[in-house]
Amino acid sequence: MNNHYSFIGGHEGQWQVTRCDAIVGAPVEAVERLNVVNTPASQLGQRGTWVLQGFTSNVRYAERHEITQLRARQEGLNRPASTCAALIPIKKNAQWWALSQDERRAIFEAQSHHTEIGLAYLPEIARQLHHSRDLGEPFDFLTWFEFAPEHTDVFDELLVKLRASEEWKYVEREVDIRLIKDPA
Repeated sequence: MNNHYSFIGGHEGQWQVTRCDAIVGAPVEAVERLNVVNTPASQLGQRGTWVLQGFTSNVRYAERHEITQLRARQEGLNRPASTCAALIPIKKNAQWWALSQDERRAIFEAQSHHTEIGLAYLPEIARQLHHSRDLGEPFDFLTWFEFAPEHTDVFDELLVKLRASEEWKYVEREVDIRLIKDPA
């Protein structure tokens, strides 16, 4: 199974861009639509205005009991009612990457309670993390969220809590791209 995804911003795609806000650092170029494909950028025929790519991987900062809780409550993507989405690319600063794995884990969970915060919003908010740093991309992570329109305020509440955490002090670039899915 291919775990490599490309997020193609341009004039085509199943998702209409409703907002594109630079939260921290430089924005991405504004686009009308986003297409999400399970293909590496090097194999794309469609290039768009920009392409961000990442791969899904094992959960890196969670312990077994946290992973078990996440899997029990997390619902999959592409749910029929989830016609809203957000692509939030994030780049952390050099100070974050200079920390050891256990130091990052302590900030991520012990201080920021990242997993605990996320669990409180399941199953309403489905999510998938894509790693990009190892691919030399402009962002370290591409966070993809899907939710029903009636859960937009809940999603915004989740973001407020995450952005107020200790972990977010290490974010040097974050863009919040909001989307709605075209009816089938």
